[in-house]
Amino acid sequence: MFRSLRFRLPAFFLAGAALAGLVSTLIALGLFQDYTEDRLVAELRREAQGLTVLFADQARRVQDEDRLPIPLVPKRLEQASGSRLYYVGLRIFFRQRSGFRPIPADAVEWKDGRIRTFEFTPPGASREYFAVSSPLRLGRRSPPFGALVVAKPKAELRDRWLTLAERLALAGMVGILVAGALAWYLSRRITQPVLALSDAADRIAGGNYDVPKVQASGEIGHLAERFDQMAARLREAEELERNFLMTVSHELRTPLTAIRGHVEALREGVAQTEEMRTLSLDVIAAESRRLERLVGDVLDLAKLDARRFTLHREEVDMAALLERAYSNFAEEARRRGIDYEREITAQPVIVADGDRVLQIISNLLANAFRWTPDGGRVELQLDAHDGVISVAVGDSGPGISPEEQERIFRPFWTRDGTGTGLGLAIARELAVAHGGRIELESTPGEGTRFELVLPVAPK
Repeated sequence: MFRSLRFRLPAFFLAGAALAGLVSTLIALGLFQDYTEDRLVAELRREAQGLTVLFADQARRVQDEDRLPIPLVPKRLEQASGSRLYYVGLRIFFRQRSGFRPIPADAVEWKDGRIRTFEFTPPGASREYFAVSSPLRLGRRSPPFGALVVAKPKAELRDRWLTLAERLALAGMVGILVAGALAWYLSRRITQPVLALSDAADRIAGGNYDVPKVQASGEIGHLAERFDQMAARLREAEELERNFLMTVSHELRTPLTAIRGHVEALREGVAQTEEMRTLSLDVIAAESRRLERLVGDVLDLAKLDARRFTLHREEVDMAALLERAYSNFAEEARRRGIDYEREITAQPVIVADGDRVLQIISNLLANAFRWTPDGGRVELQLDAHDGVISVAVGDSGPGISPEEQERIFRPFWTRDGTGTGLGLAIARELAVAHGGRIELESTPGEGTRFELVLPVAPK
């Protein structure tokens, strides 16, 4: 369970949300701490400066009129501002009934007349205070005789931080709950199609290719679509393999039956005349060549798929090679009344494996004669331009539909269920091995045109 995507996805999502919330909380607390301290210091400075003006004015009156006490009410000021008021300096201006609390003279430096911010613990108190001292003068240019200290306990800041931390914690809990709900929802949206794909993969691994289509969107939908295509290709590959085995077994059995029949006839003396014996030997030779061609096609395709195919590079006169390919099918064209024409517009010499190029052209011609009806037309053309040569084979057969054009070069696939389906597959692989390609143009009901395109020199 803990290693499944259904658990790990929301767990990682929640962990990321919690970590982000923790970092945000720490940053917010730090910023809030700096902000509240700055606000507190600014507030204390304003209070200290204002009270200093009042206290200094009263001190001057005391000096001028020689009367006591100083008529300020520190306790009421403390109640109004929430701050504690202290005095540090010469005791000649300080009386107990004034209400100002004294602090030791060494608590803060006041003789230089500068406003100072500091922290201290008042006498008899257990809490630490933030404080601001403001110098007291009888005149603008006279030296200070003391300082008024306005202070607030640091616990107030801590209380503010705790309040903010509690609110942030509450917001974080709500955020984690929302993130958890979203993570659960997203994990179900993601893992359900993934689990469906996993189940479909298990069924395909067991040989069952009829799996239901997985409904999903986005990247998972794209994966599901490709998975369905893969399942269809595997189903088709299994059907092709089964058809290939049936076809090859039939293709092998037919010449083997003919060979065995004629061998038995020769052995038992059924073929008594020289003419009959010669006929039997011709049939045996022809069927042997048929077997050799079939086995050779299978081996060629296996070597091409395994990239273990070796090409022998040599200079090839394409015009002469085309004449050879043309003459190999001339007798069949005459016998079936097919209009068989060739058109050679160039005399190129290329560097390639001549036998394999002849095999490609022969396979294309064999396919054209197979689908061209008696009395039809087959054309063979040779052209050269821009460093490439092209050999085109056209026929007047039934044509190939767009759906079949995507599958016609696949091994073992045939349009009518007969033959091995290896000719065009081998031709395309050989063309690719030479650095070329085979292009196909076809219109159903009007015929087909295959064009072999090869570079003059290999790259």
